[in-house]
Amino acid sequence: MSISLTPAAARHVQKSLARRGGGIGLRLAVKTSGCSGFAYALEFVDSPNPEDRCFEAHGVQVVVDPKSLAMLDGTELDFVREGLNEGFKFNNPNATANCGCGESFAV
Repeated sequence: MSISLTPAAARHVQKSLARRGGGIGLRLAVKTSGCSGFAYALEFVDSPNPEDRCFEAHGVQVVVDPKSLAMLDGTELDFVREGLNEGFKFNNPNATANCGCGESFAV
């Protein structure tokens, strides 16, 4: 099982952690929401929970809870700029459908 970040995503997380004043990395989770059933949730992590799985990519820790990991295994997190917009893009091989707004997915 694995989660990865592109170099662009890792740089963005590192800059955000520096502005925040610390933290070990990023928590990636799945919650029930949206028009397709599930939504991605991101938050900064100061310390992982005992049951969490931790992955390292380009110097950034990615922390995932066991329940979310089944739906996120193999996901690559990218940070993209398109015109005036920028944000994280989830390349999840487990997603069978994505909603039009890009906020939710189905497995």
